[in-house]
Amino acid sequence: MSMTRTYVDPDGVHVIAPNFKQRLSGVTSTIIQLVPVQNRLGQKVAVLGPGLPPHLPHLRFRDLWKLWRAPQGARHRVWHARRNIEMLPGIILRDILRMPLKLVFTSASQRKHSGWTKLLIRQMDAVIATSTKTAGYLEVPNTVVMHGIDCEIFRPAEDKAQAKNACGLDPNLSYIGCFGRIRHQKGTDLFVDAMIELLPSHPGWSAIIAGRATAKHINFENELKTRVKQAGLDDRILFVGEHKNIADWYRTLDLFVAPQRWEGFGLTPLEAMATAVPVVATDVGAFSELIVEGATGTLIPANDLPRMVVAAGALMDDVQTLQDHAMTAREHTTAQFALEGEANSLGMLYRRGAA
Repeated sequence: MSMTRTYVDPDGVHVIAPNFKQRLSGVTSTIIQLVPVQNRLGQKVAVLGPGLPPHLPHLRFRDLWKLWRAPQGARHRVWHARRNIEMLPGIILRDILRMPLKLVFTSASQRKHSGWTKLLIRQMDAVIATSTKTAGYLEVPNTVVMHGIDCEIFRPAEDKAQAKNACGLDPNLSYIGCFGRIRHQKGTDLFVDAMIELLPSHPGWSAIIAGRATAKHINFENELKTRVKQAGLDDRILFVGEHKNIADWYRTLDLFVAPQRWEGFGLTPLEAMATAVPVVATDVGAFSELIVEGATGTLIPANDLPRMVVAAGALMDDVQTLQDHAMTAREHTTAQFALEGEANSLGMLYRRGAA
């Protein structure tokens, strides 16, 4: 049954979070998780655009004319863009239509920006980088605000065997997982090849691949399934598809691998660590700023299958270290990367530099 969207009057909105891409992405996921927390903290945020769940407070496009009036209790509204297609409308509303807006842009990109993107960024009132690596690619003053995670949604299982049962898994096995979109960039093939090498010598372990392949990457997924079948491991390397209750699947894991070849930020290691699951991750995105080497997991070079096999195998063989890492991972994530911390940092930036 479809739910009706919750629409709000712009007069009471202090921050607008536009989302102008229909397709679910990491940016969209960030907005979905962050906006409810921001509103609990009194930041008065509403979303604008498609592809967002109905329970979030939405603005109607037909109500945008009301942005000519300042909101109740403030001199400006904040337009918080996260993509080029959201920066440009903000510039038009502020500079051409002369609406009382302050423009904020969050960049997660770790590559040189195009001339067009640089031009848009220079028009912003404040710029946020999601990591120090990302900040290094920006040519304007910026503030690093790292993404957080909802540590209540992503929390350890009270009973791991029960968590495994709930997902139809064998409670007597240990599980190593790789979650996210299935494609070459995400390194799913590296994970599969590592498991093909490791699982025959680790009879107490099985592997889970959770996520979906878009139409463009279906052949890639099918080739991986064929590779697994030819290795005789189709009952131990499980492709479980995409799940809305992904936090439940994290609770079944004993070890997580983030094998990406490239990443902007990358939330999956945080999701795993918040669930008390140690991580083996490639040194891409913000992973080196999320993982404490030798305490919450292990970092390896990108696209390095032998190192992945060694790092994952070492933890699979060492139950005590795995348990120690699990406890530290949860403590580290709740202390440093709770979603409330990200929301509070944004609120301070809105007040200091944008509002």
